[in-house]
Amino acid sequence: MTSRVPALKGDEVVRALRKAGFEVTRVRGSHHILCDPRNPARRTVVPVHAGKDVKRGLLRKIIDDAGLSVEEFVKLL
Repeated sequence: MTSRVPALKGDEVVRALRKAGFEVTRVRGSHHILCDPRNPARRTVVPVHAGKDVKRGLLRKIIDDAGLSVEEFVKLL
């Protein structure tokens, strides 16, 4: 059974990914591009819009792109 993905703001997602070792490589508008320095091919894009949650489907895709499980990601929050 998969865990339910929490509703989070974009900046909360970026903060959790930084705890996982990702670095913000650049920002284009409201989209933060994060890259794993241990594996530069692993990267993901997080939309950071003020006052808006990242949709659950997109958040699940971001977690998958980061190579994490939902449980691992929730522990980083």
